[in-house]
Amino acid sequence: MSKKRVLTGVTTTGIPHLGNYVGAIRPAVRAAQNPDTESFLFLADYHGIIKCHEPEMIHQSTQAVAATWLACGLNPEQTTFYRQSDIPEVMELNWILTCITAKGLMNRAHAYKAAVQANAENNQEDPDFGVEMGLFSYPILMTADILMFNANEVPVGRDQIQHVEMARDIAGRFNHRFRELFTLPEVKIDENVELLVGLDGRKMSKSYGNTIPLWENDKKTQKSVNKIITNMKEPGEPKKPDESPLFEIYKAFSTPSETAEFTKMLADGLAWGEAKKLLATKINAELAEPRERYNALTADPSQIEEILQAGAAKARKEARELLDKVRDAVGIRPLK
Repeated sequence: MSKKRVLTGVTTTGIPHLGNYVGAIRPAVRAAQNPDTESFLFLADYHGIIKCHEPEMIHQSTQAVAATWLACGLNPEQTTFYRQSDIPEVMELNWILTCITAKGLMNRAHAYKAAVQANAENNQEDPDFGVEMGLFSYPILMTADILMFNANEVPVGRDQIQHVEMARDIAGRFNHRFRELFTLPEVKIDENVELLVGLDGRKMSKSYGNTIPLWENDKKTQKSVNKIITNMKEPGEPKKPDESPLFEIYKAFSTPSETAEFTKMLADGLAWGEAKKLLATKINAELAEPRERYNALTADPSQIEEILQAGAAKARKEARELLDKVRDAVGIRPLK
């Protein structure tokens, strides 16, 4: 039986935080260990420059994201791990797919529609004011990422489902017009993925400013945890799990029995300050070894580069073979 191919892209526009670890990195690393799965993971740096126009941020984030995944247990022997910009075949495929994609399909993309709506609400005469082609054609590049390696499944959040559906549409159009070369990818939504809450109880997100950094030392992690909102109940007063986001974060780093014990301790009057110490201890215990690996990798980025180049060589071999078939299918061939 052939292995199921799963492809994931990670945008390089920030430094990973605890929510990224719990919601994406930890489950993806575990899933990649499945012997029935062929895993592809790439750093989507060309996607990053769609919205981020700070070169140093793109560069620093690329290093931080790569080091984070490797430190958290990603095995480059099991997973084809590469940087998008190291695979020029993806960009060539992106252009070929652009030439067969209906503009009307791109008009329906959520991000573009949101930009047009914002212009209308701001009484802009030009509905495309401020819209750059990177934003408009982003779904085609995502399609090229997916089809380049004929992924069977693409794990995405619900806000990205439309883009995978567009990839299916574009692949189907190519297959019908030219030749059956592309697998129609399936969306993979994991209903059990944890969406970690932040310091204020909302989803942990950089945009909310409520994150807990992933790679701080023990003391700084404790300081971050101390900022989690709680109520005014005194030590000795019974407390319930839903009275602070602290409980949900603790749960993400504990076994069911440990979570049950923590719930009992809160009911018995555990002080919020003590609860925060227990949480920080839990986080630091799980991240102690990954932090050492992360610091070693970032201290010598050449290690990361070597791994990415090895991944790119592996990915490009396969990409070249498929792109040669695509070029031939559309009529771009040697003269004989």
